[in-house]
Amino acid sequence: MGTLKEQHISKKIENQEQFIEIINAKEHNLKNISVNIPRNQLVVFTGLSGSGKSSLAFDTIYAEAQRRFLETLSAYARQFMGELERPDVDKINGLSPAISIEQKTVSKNPRSTVGTITEVYDFLRLLFTRTAEAFSYVTGKKMVKYTIDQIFEIIQRDYVNKEITILAPLIYGRKGHYNDLFNQLLKKGYTKARIDGTIEDIHPKLRLDRYKVHNIELLVDIVEINIDNIDRLKQSINTAIKLGENKLLILDEKSQPKLFSLLYYCEESGISYDEPAPNSFSFNSVYGWCPTCRGIGTIEHINYQSIVSDNNLNLPKALNKKLLNLSEKDIDLITQRIDKEKFDINSSVNDFIKAQEHDKLNQILIYYLFFSIHKQFKIDLNDYFSDNLKEYDFSKVYKLKEFFTKNKIFSDISCPTCDGKRLKKESLFFKINNTDIGELSQQSIYNIFNWLKALSKQPSTQKQIIQEEILKELIPRVEFLLDVGLGYLSLNLPAYALSGGEAQRIRLATQLGSQLINVLYILDEPSIGLHQRDNHKLIQALKKLRDIGNSVIVVEHDKEMITESDFVIDIGPGAGKHGGHIIVADTPNNLLKKEGYTSDYLTNKKKIFCPEKRRNGNGNYLSIYNCLGNNLKNIDVQFPLGKFICVTGVSGSGKSTLVMETLLPAVKDSLKYVNEIAPYPFKKLEGIEHIDRIIEIDQSPIGRTPRSNPATYTKVFDEIRALFAETSEAKIRGFKQGRFSFNVKGGRCEECGGAGIKNIEMLFLPDVSVTCPVCLGKRYNRETLVVKFKGKNINDVLNMPIEEACVFFENQPSILKKLKTLNDIGLGYIQLGQPSTTLSGGEAQRIKLAAELYKKDTGKTLYILDEPTTGLHFEDINKLLIILHKLVDNGNTIIVIEHNMDVIKTADHIIDIGPEGGNEGGRVLFEGTPEQMIKLKNNDTAKFLKLEFQ
Repeated sequence: MGTLKEQHISKKIENQEQFIEIINAKEHNLKNISVNIPRNQLVVFTGLSGSGKSSLAFDTIYAEAQRRFLETLSAYARQFMGELERPDVDKINGLSPAISIEQKTVSKNPRSTVGTITEVYDFLRLLFTRTAEAFSYVTGKKMVKYTIDQIFEIIQRDYVNKEITILAPLIYGRKGHYNDLFNQLLKKGYTKARIDGTIEDIHPKLRLDRYKVHNIELLVDIVEINIDNIDRLKQSINTAIKLGENKLLILDEKSQPKLFSLLYYCEESGISYDEPAPNSFSFNSVYGWCPTCRGIGTIEHINYQSIVSDNNLNLPKALNKKLLNLSEKDIDLITQRIDKEKFDINSSVNDFIKAQEHDKLNQILIYYLFFSIHKQFKIDLNDYFSDNLKEYDFSKVYKLKEFFTKNKIFSDISCPTCDGKRLKKESLFFKINNTDIGELSQQSIYNIFNWLKALSKQPSTQKQIIQEEILKELIPRVEFLLDVGLGYLSLNLPAYALSGGEAQRIRLATQLGSQLINVLYILDEPSIGLHQRDNHKLIQALKKLRDIGNSVIVVEHDKEMITESDFVIDIGPGAGKHGGHIIVADTPNNLLKKEGYTSDYLTNKKKIFCPEKRRNGNGNYLSIYNCLGNNLKNIDVQFPLGKFICVTGVSGSGKSTLVMETLLPAVKDSLKYVNEIAPYPFKKLEGIEHIDRIIEIDQSPIGRTPRSNPATYTKVFDEIRALFAETSEAKIRGFKQGRFSFNVKGGRCEECGGAGIKNIEMLFLPDVSVTCPVCLGKRYNRETLVVKFKGKNINDVLNMPIEEACVFFENQPSILKKLKTLNDIGLGYIQLGQPSTTLSGGEAQRIKLAAELYKKDTGKTLYILDEPTTGLHFEDINKLLIILHKLVDNGNTIIVIEHNMDVIKTADHIIDIGPEGGNEGGRVLFEGTPEQMIKLKNNDTAKFLKLEFQ
């Protein structure tokens, strides 16, 4: 039995094996909570936004796991990384190594793609290296390749009893006189060479025409093929192959040439390829990338729409003279300098486009642009008529960069050399089943999976045996991407183009492929951006992680995720200081029996706001025609104005392309907001006269640095600083409004630059932020903090929750108006000065919305929102919808891209795009009310929307 002490220790160890035990967690707003989280289960943390879910999951559990990992490193390694602060918790028992998968874009590097992140592309490169067949880029025919033994046997067989000349190819298709080469050959004892098809003697004064293209093959031997000359033949073949760098040429008695190569070569054209290696198919390697775009797949091109005002006029007249700051005299001067034989400047822009002469148009426009740059920015004119703008280093000319960016002078177009495939042409002519690796990377992951499955079922051959081992690693990784609902993406898609939810699910798929066990995974709302149809795939993927022996914690609000989990921890009851308590820590079934916001909405005791009737709108429409962006299939779409419109469809179907990347910039351009050019083509926009303002509210951060926060973004901080500058203490000290800004020198702490925190680079780990050791996180120097308003200094105000600030500034109407808007939209728990880097995408989006809401709407405003429910609990969604529908009641129009059925069911009008993601999407499947939609039989959105009406 053992002693009581031994029994206690044994029970403690057993408990640690079954649970992660949190004892007295007090991080941020957590109220000294203790909870046991079951290990090797799928556990959901839920609760209102700001209730403390992330504080417990990431700032307590993950932070402690990361700190413990660093402690395992040597003292030498730790000195480069600094010390991590211990989270505010008494103790955590039973903690496994942890991996955090958050809502962050994976990489901004254009070389980072879906394929490289998931390692799928690495295995594809290996597959093509080992099993692809080579084809000639000249003739398109299959290339041949011999071993030395095969060459020897073929020569013996085909030239028996014949005299042949054995030559070593040295120079092919290159200019030069080659006198030095001939002298070197003479020193080695060689006396004859075949020069441009004729065998000639080599002598010291032999020089070729340096301006002509030449072929030179060294004569190695002339030998008759018979049994007596076997050894001599072998030696001559070896010598010729060595001198000819793996090639040799045979001339028969009739001087008919035949090329042999140890490399892949084309018998008709004579071109050859090097032996492929994995880096031959890498767009990050000089051995594989396309020389034009260097593996990016796109090149910068002059955006003619930005500097041409009328496509129908000839070029000199078509120019946007105001933008370019060019007079008629300037234009005449440039026009005279252009080579009229090479460029027809009397043609219109449309003429160049119809003739597919984009490069010529580009070069002509560069001439005019160069003169404009010289005139406006005083750039040196020495090389001003060069054909390549990239020869100039404008990176240090800030105003010029600003000019380019603001006016969208350049745009990225698909590389004309590789057609966006990123690789050199030789690499693209290695094919498996007549498909090259670049073509495969541009297809959807779903199509790649089918291609790989078909490949695995081919008849058994030597290559199939090699393929089999690679496919064992490759197919499961692709399958994992399908499991998390990403089958519509392509491997070539850059990482920066992924949404937060897509990036998170890609990292999840990568972890599934790694097959780690005894790991704690912590995920932050992985269902973001995922259609309800694919939600169960995501849940099954998380269960796979659990079933192989891992613990999975998910911070989530999705109904299905909560009910399908093994254990739920509901944190609340409210947000900010009103949260931080454990409401329920139990199974999903038992959660439904308890009181609380989460259980009330799950059991329909509380319901999401829905208007009593659908609006008729104002009878006007905003219409856009012939949209062709990404996978859109030349669609025409009408948006009825004065309504709440939801654009729906499965992930990747084309919703964002239609709304955010075609309609939004088109409307901005028509309203003359900026010189905005839609990145994707459309033919016509109608109905713009019915709109006088457009407001875009997306999930992008409100700022990139910790100095950006809700107070600065909403401009309320300007008024607060003015208030502090008016205090008697500030006037005595001579402090102006700028003294209370942490963005300029004077009043801020210079150690952290007013951020309150310092960023520590962790080398091979994610960077870590620590409190500034000088100001202790207060952002300002001591003198500034002496000034107080109603007993609070400027830092105290920044640390106030918005809810508290509403009371503090109740006698300042202009400040209160802005703060109340933030509070009403459900952000009362956020601190006024909370760094933007700590805000979720949903919080950032609501701050942007609040910044627009306190402005007076016109009744003709168009609001565009991209998944506004991101990061929101049911109660928060309810608050948001009440505010949004009030805006529509005032006559405005709202277009929302959304998957959340609670939002979709409140819409006056639904536009459904699909039917699938990627190339299989891009069509308008339905336009109408929710009541009309639920009558559809074979529609994925209708299927789940119908459940909301039951």
